[in-house]
Amino acid sequence: MANTPLCAVLFDYGQVLSRTPDLEQWERMKQVLGLDEINFQEGYWQYRHAYDRGDLDAVPYWRQIASDNRIALTETSLQQLIDADVAMWAQLNQPMVQWLLRLREAGVKTGLLSNIGDAMAEGLRAKFEWMAGFDYAVYSHEHNLAKPEHAIYRIAAEGLGCAPEAILFLDDKAENIEAARAVGMRGIQYDLKDHAAFEQQMMAEGLDDLLAVGAVK
Repeated sequence: MANTPLCAVLFDYGQVLSRTPDLEQWERMKQVLGLDEINFQEGYWQYRHAYDRGDLDAVPYWRQIASDNRIALTETSLQQLIDADVAMWAQLNQPMVQWLLRLREAGVKTGLLSNIGDAMAEGLRAKFEWMAGFDYAVYSHEHNLAKPEHAIYRIAAEGLGCAPEAILFLDDKAENIEAARAVGMRGIQYDLKDHAAFEQQMMAEGLDDLLAVGAVK
């Protein structure tokens, strides 16, 4: 499998193409709801997978969190929560975004496979024009599937028109990389705090040429 020529590079979004969440926006959401850190953390993550998977859209996601805490949401506060949530994940990891853009310019096929809810996907696409440039993008909510479910990786491979073993998948979570490998993809776990380690891993796997695509000499 390691000798199979690569057909595409498949990216995760959160903490691969984006940086860590913006804590200022996190505080903004807490203030809108009037919740302390513990209760907000519990609500935000309790239903997050359901939101990303498309079991819940943005409005019922936020209304469920509010209902659990006996909070009445106005339309204004609901929109504030949605906007702050998008803004929280909108800080870009420039080394990876710039590499993605160089790959595209060199004609390398690129894809996106992200666990992401409806309003989040819409907000980020509106904010970043480059997100429209993937050869194929899988937003989990559109398929009612989410990583690490194997079916969502197969959808990405089919959409890219590539055999799984010809796809390099990059994600920050070990369980998502393990699932990608289980369906035949090559996978590298990305650590946002150590971009140099990613580059070293690419070289260790014989992908020096791909890493250097479009680099300034």
